[in-house]
Amino acid sequence: MPALILASGSVYRRQMLTRLDLDFDVIPANIDESARPGEGGQALAERLSLEKALAVAGNYPEAVVIGADQVAECGDRLLGKPGTAERAREQLALVSGQTVVFHSAMTMVRGTQRAQAVVPTTLKMRALSPERIAAYVARDKPFDCAGAMRSESFGVAMVESIESDDPTALIGLPLIRCVQMLEQFGIDCLGAG
Repeated sequence: MPALILASGSVYRRQMLTRLDLDFDVIPANIDESARPGEGGQALAERLSLEKALAVAGNYPEAVVIGADQVAECGDRLLGKPGTAERAREQLALVSGQTVVFHSAMTMVRGTQRAQAVVPTTLKMRALSPERIAAYVARDKPFDCAGAMRSESFGVAMVESIESDDPTALIGLPLIRCVQMLEQFGIDCLGAG
């Protein structure tokens, strides 16, 4: 089986990939994650996942390298990681009662072989008072999460509904698609091949 590398420093993606019981190394890619003018959420997530995979794959041509990124989008506004409590409260006030799409992109690279996928997850957010938003931010501290919401924790209390083909995509690494893509690179998660 080829070596497997996750080109992401995200603890959430590392935890997700660990669920597949595969040996892998973590080598975070150091790239500029800024959006380009006019770049939408899906395009940004796709580009960043590709750039992360390629940045690491150049040094490990025999390994299968996974690059991943997630961008939240509400209307025409991209929501990144807030970084601070104030910005988290601002983002959550913006999405209160709105629909947010989380674009979870993943790219796998080995040599010249590439595979890429984006799995969207659509959330209908509940209408939230400033007090509820402040309580959530103080409790969950979602400063390192796109859209200021930690769905695997208390963030789910702010959601009215979730729609996705892959329930793991919202956490940042769509495992259903990941398993399918790994098989294209000769890695069978069930060990049958």
